[in-house]
Amino acid sequence: MTRNLASRKLITDQTKTARPGEFVSRILLVIAICALISLAVPTGLIALVEGVGAMPLPFNLHVVDERLPGIFKLHMLASGAALVLIPLVILARNRRAWHRPLGRATAVLVIVGALTSFPVAYESTSPFVARLGFAAQGITWLALVIAGVAAIRRKERARHATLMLAMAAVASGAIWVRITTAFATSLDWPFNPVYSCATWLGWLVPLALVLAFSPVSILPRRKTSRQALAT
Repeated sequence: MTRNLASRKLITDQTKTARPGEFVSRILLVIAICALISLAVPTGLIALVEGVGAMPLPFNLHVVDERLPGIFKLHMLASGAALVLIPLVILARNRRAWHRPLGRATAVLVIVGALTSFPVAYESTSPFVARLGFAAQGITWLALVIAGVAAIRRKERARHATLMLAMAAVASGAIWVRITTAFATSLDWPFNPVYSCATWLGWLVPLALVLAFSPVSILPRRKTSRQALAT
């Protein structure tokens, strides 16, 4: 009798903790993380090689490099290193001794990459819509990493994890822009419209997917009336 009651209580507790669609959400997040790791590292390494001048830049990036030699190289190096480190930070999320220093280094690189993206977008020869897309990506990237750091300082670990995944999703825009550019060139698609769409959809779609399937909101929790009175 006692065993039956205990087993029923266990089933009831599991039913309460399991949310509809939570398993599917976790599977999709795992797939997204695997895709990010497999694509982010090589993209980041290419950006690093281009940043140090060991590989020739595409023409549109070469023009920006001539206009902003120091800032553009800093942008490429910081953003490329961030793309390489982001998957490592995600993989080390359960190992605090590795996760914290890697996370701090990545946050600094993201901030540098985001801040330098604004002058790079301004001096770019890309269509105006594409330049706006890059600037918007930089603002979102910067806002998410700052919010993520603030969340972990408040010990909101679940919200911190969601914000960092959202930040990684925004960073993946660099991957999808490169892939789309390669397809547009090889298939002789109209470059400017495709490139302009890619600079927006390349980070908006991954960000929307993370926010849609994450069980935790990125918005800060509102204080209850009791907490407000206590403070």
